[in-house]
Amino acid sequence: WVESPAPDTIPQLRQRGMTIASNVYPHNWTWHFSRIEGSPWNDIRVRRAANLAVDRAGMRDLLAGMMIPAAGLVPPSSPWFGSPSFRVHTDVAAARALMAEAGFSPQRPLSIKAIISPSGSGQMQPMAMNELIQQNLADVGIKVDFEVMDWNMLLASWRAGARDPSSRGAHSTNSSYFSQDPFTALIRHLDGGLHPPRGTNWGFYADPALDALFARIRSSFDEAAQTTAIRAAHEKIVDDALFLFVAHDVAPR
Repeated sequence: WVESPAPDTIPQLRQRGMTIASNVYPHNWTWHFSRIEGSPWNDIRVRRAANLAVDRAGMRDLLAGMMIPAAGLVPPSSPWFGSPSFRVHTDVAAARALMAEAGFSPQRPLSIKAIISPSGSGQMQPMAMNELIQQNLADVGIKVDFEVMDWNMLLASWRAGARDPSSRGAHSTNSSYFSQDPFTALIRHLDGGLHPPRGTNWGFYADPALDALFARIRSSFDEAAQTTAIRAAHEKIVDDALFLFVAHDVAPR
C-alpha cells in the first residue's frame, strides 16, 4: 500500500483518524524519449509541446495529492535543479501552437507509441496516470498508442534499448527512476557512451555538450564546482525537454 495507495481510500482513512505522512524523495516519473532515426521526439517543438500539454494539477487531484508536479528530473527544491529557461507547466494553447508549427493538430495528429506497465517499482497509478496523459496529448495533436508490458518485460526492453525488437518500435518508455546521486539522476539516461548494451541510455541520445558536463561532474572533487556542473546539466536537460516530466512520488506512509 505504501508504494501504491488507492487514491479514493485516502480521504476515508483520514476521516477514520489515520495520519498519512509524505514527503518528496529522490524519485521521478517520466516518459523517456527515443532519439533514434525517425523518432517524432527528435523535434524539440514536439517535446516541449508534450511537456506543456500535461495537466499535472489534474493528475495530483487524481492521486489525492500524493505527488509533486515535475518540472525536471529533480524537484525544484533540489540544489541540482538550477534555473532552466524553459518552464515546464501546463499551457495547452502554447502546446497547440508548437504542434501547429511542427505540422500537426488534433485533427491531423502525430502518432506515437509508448511502452507502459500496469504496475511495478513504485509507479504510483501508472494506468490511470498514462490514460490522463494520453487524453492531454490528444488535445494538442499527439495520438498515443500504448504498448503494455509487465514490469519485468519493460525492464528487459529498457536495458536493450529503443532499437531492439523487444521495444516493439516504441517512441518512449515509461518508468519510475530514482535520483539520489548525479549518475542515477542524470548521467545513466543520457551519456553518449552508455548506449545499450553498455548502459541504460534507452533512447540512444548523444550530445557532446552534455557529455562534457557529465565529464566535469565525474572528475570534480570540489563540491561547489561539481554542483555547478550538475545544475548546468539539469538546465540543459529541461531546456531541451529531453523527457516528458510528469511527477515526483511523495512516499506516503
